[in-house]
Amino acid sequence: MAEMLNHGAESRAVGRGDAPAQPPMLALTGVRKSFGGTEVLHGVDLSVRKGEVVAVLGPSGSGKTTLLRCANLLERADAGTLELAGERLDLASATPRQAAGVRRRTGFVFQGYNLFRNRTVLGNVTEGLVVARKVPRAEAEERARACLARVGMDDRCDAYPEELSGGQQQRVAIARAMATDPEIIFFDEPTSALDPELTGEVLGVMRQLAEDGMTMLVVTHEMGFARNVADRVVFMEDGAVVAEASARTFFDQPANDRVRAFLHHTMGHLGTCSF
Repeated sequence: MAEMLNHGAESRAVGRGDAPAQPPMLALTGVRKSFGGTEVLHGVDLSVRKGEVVAVLGPSGSGKTTLLRCANLLERADAGTLELAGERLDLASATPRQAAGVRRRTGFVFQGYNLFRNRTVLGNVTEGLVVARKVPRAEAEERARACLARVGMDDRCDAYPEELSGGQQQRVAIARAMATDPEIIFFDEPTSALDPELTGEVLGVMRQLAEDGMTMLVVTHEMGFARNVADRVVFMEDGAVVAEASARTFFDQPANDRVRAFLHHTMGHLGTCSF
């Protein structure tokens, strides 16, 4: 299984490597963020190319989630720029209209699903299309059903979130993010609340999205996904990027003692993850 998944990530990377260098789909430059008097992001730079899967790893409290939320303007950064498909935006001075524009072009999958408890599965996926995007309801439902089919949830369209397992709820959340046809999807620890069996369901959906060419920036503690599905790994600690490499190089040739210690702690020893 690991070899098959590695092959998938490498085949995507080879295709990009043979082409002329292209500008990134997403580029974050000099991102800074403080809460109170404590700076939690120290001038972070990060980029993602079209069709690339980038996994962001690091210990808890390293600033990974905050970076993701600043990238989607759910948190206002103190400094830094965002470039999305060639359009540049100052994160510290972005207007509400500019922030809404970024969110229309991106998808976000949260740790806690964030589904509407009083909406059915179908209603959760169509709500944003109808209310925010003004998509006609019939068209919205058609798009929603197609996305739910891709995550294996089209047979639960009439169910409510409380009737679903955590893994099923997260798959609905992924379908909701897909329904807006985003240029990139941000995933913030999408399996952190799930047991191992349900984690596998969600990671399987994400793996398929990667194989389909979806551009993804994934904050995760799932070492198997990072090693076998991601094209590139970014390692953060104390609000800064301290290592960055292709997935294979990151795991097989750790850049420094800190990365080596992190991998030893999270994996026991190198080479044991198998998603």
